Amino acid sequence: MTTKTGRNTCLVNSTPGAPLGVNVVGYGYYLPNEVITNHDLAGMVDTSDQWILERTGIRSRHRAAKEQATSDLAIAAALPALERANITPAELDTIIVATATPDSPVPAVSCVVQAGLRAHNAAAMDVGAGCSGFLFALHTAACFVRAGAAHRVLVVGAETLTRVTDYGDRRSCILFGDGAGAAVVTSPEAGAESTTPRSSDGLELLYSALGTDGEMASLIEIPAGGSRSPASEATIRDREHYLRLDGQAVFRQAVRRMAEAARDALDATGLKAGDIDWILPHQANARIVTAVAEQVGVPTERAMLDMAETGNTSAASIPITLGRARESGQLAAGQIILMLAFGAGLTWACQVWRVRE
Repeated sequence: MTTKTGRNTCLVNSTPGAPLGVNVVGYGYYLPNEVITNHDLAGMVDTSDQWILERTGIRSRHRAAKEQATSDLAIAAALPALERANITPAELDTIIVATATPDSPVPAVSCVVQAGLRAHNAAAMDVGAGCSGFLFALHTAACFVRAGAAHRVLVVGAETLTRVTDYGDRRSCILFGDGAGAAVVTSPEAGAESTTPRSSDGLELLYSALGTDGEMASLIEIPAGGSRSPASEATIRDREHYLRLDGQAVFRQAVRRMAEAARDALDATGLKAGDIDWILPHQANARIVTAVAEQVGVPTERAMLDMAETGNTSAASIPITLGRARESGQLAAGQIILMLAFGAGLTWACQVWRVRE
């Protein structure tokens, strides 16, 4: 069943809590080699390791090499996801990349990724929803799969946020890092067609919902570089090509929107807060994650906190956290995972997944 109510687009089975016929069969991530620590930032702006850690939960973040673009990170994350899914690039029929930091305005990053993977049978498109982008892209992939329009979809969240970070702004430069994460989305039927077993830590979708409030678009923005304010000497001088955000307002909205979305998900699926094994949120900062968990009624120790070594990687943060959770052994068959995101737009998203047996 697909419903639209106000600012919300929702996928939920008519039988509450039943699967939607959409599976993730492999996922992977990539983090660049260079690491920027809080001590490094303290040498650039008036800050300290303790100040940053107390306010964000971040100790370090990764930065892409000069020769690396967003598409390079996306490809590096896609390869292990495809390997774990036992799917070749040629078997993909769709590629969706979520990013706010494309290689260039044109073409779409997904087209460059398609070429780099030699996935010549796949249509490719980008999704722009800020830090919510990966869940927006997963939702789109789920709709394609449920409609029979696609069978094997590669979904990637990839960002080079350090390219749009103002290292003269002590409020924002402490937050952002680069990275990419990917997931392969299929229908159960497409997964069954292969004679090669899929990875044992796949996921099945139970619920997905998206939300937007464009009236608050100015809370998170890069003011210049588009059609409204093309690049000029003045925009460069005024540093309008860097990411700007109203931190306090974003905090309030992020907690409110994600908590509301989580409660809606529980109502729609018939689940209780106690049924949630993990909240896997966008890794904005530790305070937001903790506040959301408390409002939803899930113990904070069940909220995945992974930003300490990665920072805020926007659309890449959820798949990176998912991949690292698998590596650390946090995921087990039958667990219920509540994924939550909030980002520029304003946008927010919520999905409920179950780890497959």
